[in-house]
Amino acid sequence: MKKKFPILLLFVCSGFSLGVAQKVSVVSPRVEMQENPLGIDRKDPHFSWQLKSGMNDVQQTGYEIQMGTDLQGLKRGNNLMWQSGLVSSDHMQVGYQGSPLQSGKEYYWRVRVHTNCGESHWSAVQRFTTGLLHDTDWVAKWIGEDAMSNPGESQTELHTRLAARYLRKDFQASSHVSRATLYISGLGYYQAFLNGKCVSEDLLTPSITFYSETVYYNTYDVTRLVHGGDNALGVILGNGRYFWVRGSGMEGFGLPRLLAQLVIEYADGTQKIIASDETWKVTSKGPIVASNEFDGEEYDMRKELSGWNVSGYNDAAWNNADIMSVPCKRLRAQPCPSVAVMERLRPLSVTRLASGKVLIDMGQNMVGRLNASFQGKEGQKVIMRFAELINPDSTLYVANLRTAQATDVFTPAADGRFSWAPVFVYHGFRYVEIDGIEGRPDTDDFVGEVMYDKMKCTGDFETSNAVVNQIFKNAYWGIRGNYHNMPTDCPQRDERHGWLGDRATGCWGESFMFDNALLYRKWLQDIEESQRDDGVVSAVSPRFWTIYSGDVTWPSVYILAAEMLYRHYGDTTAIVRHYDSMKRWVEYICQNSMKDGLVVRDEWGDWCMPPEAPELIHSQDPLRKTDGAILGSTTFYGLLYKMMEFARLTGHPEDVDNYRTHAEVLKKAYNKRFFNYETAQYGNNSVTGNLLSLRYGLVPEGYEQRVFQNVVDKTEKDCKGHVSAGVVGIQHLMRGLTEYGRKDLAYKIVTNTDYPSWGYMIEKGATTIWELWNGDTAAPDMNSANHVMLLGDLLIWYYENLAGIKNAEESVGFRHIEMKPCFPDGLSYVKASYQSVSGEIASHWSRTGKEFSWEVTIPANCSATVYLPVALHPEKPEAVTARSIKCAGEYWVVELGSGDYRFQSKI
Repeated sequence: MKKKFPILLLFVCSGFSLGVAQKVSVVSPRVEMQENPLGIDRKDPHFSWQLKSGMNDVQQTGYEIQMGTDLQGLKRGNNLMWQSGLVSSDHMQVGYQGSPLQSGKEYYWRVRVHTNCGESHWSAVQRFTTGLLHDTDWVAKWIGEDAMSNPGESQTELHTRLAARYLRKDFQASSHVSRATLYISGLGYYQAFLNGKCVSEDLLTPSITFYSETVYYNTYDVTRLVHGGDNALGVILGNGRYFWVRGSGMEGFGLPRLLAQLVIEYADGTQKIIASDETWKVTSKGPIVASNEFDGEEYDMRKELSGWNVSGYNDAAWNNADIMSVPCKRLRAQPCPSVAVMERLRPLSVTRLASGKVLIDMGQNMVGRLNASFQGKEGQKVIMRFAELINPDSTLYVANLRTAQATDVFTPAADGRFSWAPVFVYHGFRYVEIDGIEGRPDTDDFVGEVMYDKMKCTGDFETSNAVVNQIFKNAYWGIRGNYHNMPTDCPQRDERHGWLGDRATGCWGESFMFDNALLYRKWLQDIEESQRDDGVVSAVSPRFWTIYSGDVTWPSVYILAAEMLYRHYGDTTAIVRHYDSMKRWVEYICQNSMKDGLVVRDEWGDWCMPPEAPELIHSQDPLRKTDGAILGSTTFYGLLYKMMEFARLTGHPEDVDNYRTHAEVLKKAYNKRFFNYETAQYGNNSVTGNLLSLRYGLVPEGYEQRVFQNVVDKTEKDCKGHVSAGVVGIQHLMRGLTEYGRKDLAYKIVTNTDYPSWGYMIEKGATTIWELWNGDTAAPDMNSANHVMLLGDLLIWYYENLAGIKNAEESVGFRHIEMKPCFPDGLSYVKASYQSVSGEIASHWSRTGKEFSWEVTIPANCSATVYLPVALHPEKPEAVTARSIKCAGEYWVVELGSGDYRFQSKI
């Protein structure tokens, strides 16, 4: 619905409560950043909410929370476990302070707030359940088939093969079920059924971890699926990353295994537990004859086990399940949403080729699976091969997949029409080549199912420039395609790892587009679990490739992502939980990677600096390369100041002076070694070296503009106004240029369409972001068509500098917003919105002829400082509901409380 923006009429709120329901309401109540979550295992969960109001300048002055185990009791205010009373506070995120939570229980809660405009009604009642909080709550055992019993199964060869395990258990239940809860973990992935019905739409569960450290379980309310009398619980186990995806070169952990505990509660207060143990039955002779994340899934319909997951099935030929070893040190409730089908696409075209094969073009490079309907013949394999690109002759381009076969196979049991989608794999693809199907297939026969971690889209962004808009769309498809229990580097080849360096700044931009807090909170746990005893962390986490390089730029995301969670989401959990680990990493760098006050160890350099020749992956020109000691030292200097803040937040003030001392010594040594006072250049005068020195505050006072001019000169002259930095430098390029007055150069870089640029990718047909600026000409082993590391700080720049939606320096959770768009020439409008943790923030400015208009939305209980250029709004704005208006140089500085506002003028 289109918003109506008032013409800023004076309205003064007082404390009266008449018509309160129309003034302020509580929306989006959450526990642990989730709506009505099941199976949380924190004993001190956090509760949060937002406020909504049609009034201006609404400020929360207090809140009340009630929580209990009985829904009706809560509504009456009886038998409460937590009754906060009125707490004078403007906080909209608070920790639990009631009686201790118990395992496997159901809780109800609600909140109401007091504001300067009166109090709200109670929010709608919310629900959450706890998981199994203690190891002793588990009676289930890990079970499986402890052997490879099918022909062709192998763990030793490159392309490993293993059939899915099918497990089942019949059981009896009374007809008076009040609640039934399934706690389950199946490694590597599982699909669970109760009486033939899938218990969830979740896919690829549980979330990936480095399994010897931590394994997650999921919790499902299955009350509706249990009935009186005979029941059956069935589970399929796929390999995931638990069984070796490759015979060598990647970590593997063993054969698949299952842990399942179904708790049935009856109306009379008794309960029954069905737990995985040796009485379960298992077979690996089912229709999923192989599943491998890199190579695909093979399904043989002739081996189907009709009715295997309902009661009464004859499983006499199955074996009793083997008791398997406990796989991990820690079993925990999964802290983040699972992967699911989040969107469905129809193909752009379906073509029968001269070879007889069928070529499907989805029209979009996507990540997920193909749900296919087709005419097949008995015993004739239907082979589906996936690729991001095609050759000029319409054959698939697969060189960039490396050893990944990316092939699904379906074998019909009879002639007929079939519909099928794989269960335990996903692919990165735009094109699918299908061999073995009959008839004349068309676009209605195929659906591309887009798969990524369940999370809301939080940002919209649109401008008057088509290139800017398409880059945003490409980023959107690339980011979500690489959210698979961790932020991966790519979704298509034999890698798909959580490379730390790809997300150091990227996580900040991504958080404008997606509600990614729980994903990154989980990934930080993966990073800590990759940490060696001496403090170094692996450059890949979870560490399926274990790479202990001891550098700074890649692991910096450990601190930067935790800071993002705090600043953007108001979540201190990651900082508190991982502070000791982060401190050990800082100490490792100080002791092992530094010399003469500088960080001298660097592994990756300014990765993917645009090369001077189109066939090169990396530049060979020494003037384009930034000294590793510059990269590591500047980055570490910035991290030391962030650790000072973390030390204060976590109650470790004794660490602050130590970090400060290291930073002061580093700054002095850095400028002594690298800064040329005559030329105002750092090192070999690379853009990255100069830019990082500026952005991190290392430049001696008075030299800032000269250093920046070197950045501009190198960008304009040597790089002809194009991208002039690699993966490390580009994290600061767009904001650095804009902050120091060259918004025009930043805008030129983003709107270029020749090499190297994001627009060049678009001109070459890209619908996601490439791994390389010259991904169409460089070596195929590193030209993924779906990477996001080259985005750098672009998305941050989109929201903060083009739209003017920026969390102010002193603010947490966007409680105070800095709205200062740069209004570049050539752009006639920007329209953006962001669903922040505090509520919706919106900015829509436009210039048409001599007319200027700017509409802004500020959430309730928040405020904003709006910088309105005098050049665009010559007269003092008549914002009579503003807290203050003053002229400061070239800006009208307007302080606003919450509400919808419009500024209009003639230029």
